[in-house]
Amino acid sequence: MATVILVRHGRTTANASGVLAGRTPGVRLDETGATQVARTGERLAVVPLVAAVTSPLERCRQTTKAIVSAQAGALRPVTERGITECDYGDWQGRPLKELAKEKLWSTVQAQPSAVTFPGGESMVAMQARAVSAVRRRDALIEAEHGAGAVWVAVSHGDLIKSILADALGMHLDLFQRLHVDPASVSIIRYTSTRPYVLATNTHSGDLSWLAPPPAAKGTRRRRTNDAAVGGGAGPSATA
Repeated sequence: MATVILVRHGRTTANASGVLAGRTPGVRLDETGATQVARTGERLAVVPLVAAVTSPLERCRQTTKAIVSAQAGALRPVTERGITECDYGDWQGRPLKELAKEKLWSTVQAQPSAVTFPGGESMVAMQARAVSAVRRRDALIEAEHGAGAVWVAVSHGDLIKSILADALGMHLDLFQRLHVDPASVSIIRYTSTRPYVLATNTHSGDLSWLAPPPAAKGTRRRRTNDAAVGGGAGPSATA
């Protein structure tokens, strides 16, 4: 039962100017974005991450660098194409206020499962590849590092929303109800029973509870796969 921390990249020049960047090369964090990801890195510094996985796009690699730099141990980022930005096709690079006038815009808002961007990817395909990549990577990390392993995946807003929707058992058509801000932290723990969504779109707060406690000598750490009736006692230093 490894735990994945989903981080959206910090604010970019495209975000600030209201342009749909998509996979456009050279889109970097702006000054606000750089400050945001430094703060996220500091927040995650108390969690000993075993892996840092990033979308190949530059804004995500910059964000990942800030997170890795704040870690006490040496960590080498790994690129995962499965969590790269949606291929928005002909929409890429256009102002959002212009796209909002397109007929397809209302479908993106109300029925994203029916959307295929002109010259690009369907939102169903986007979700399928993102969820598959994260679940596959999570299983590999748990197999290598054990049930207490915590890792970070740095990706994009719509990608993270679609991963959260899957973990919550929500239809993709409901994923616009979720919000994922730049440099925000969301957390999922996958188990053999079900995924548990531990946090969504957080910007502050202590995360030291994610650090696995040392196992007693001669014992193995174990977390139950079952949901506690009544809600349970929450995380603690000895949980």
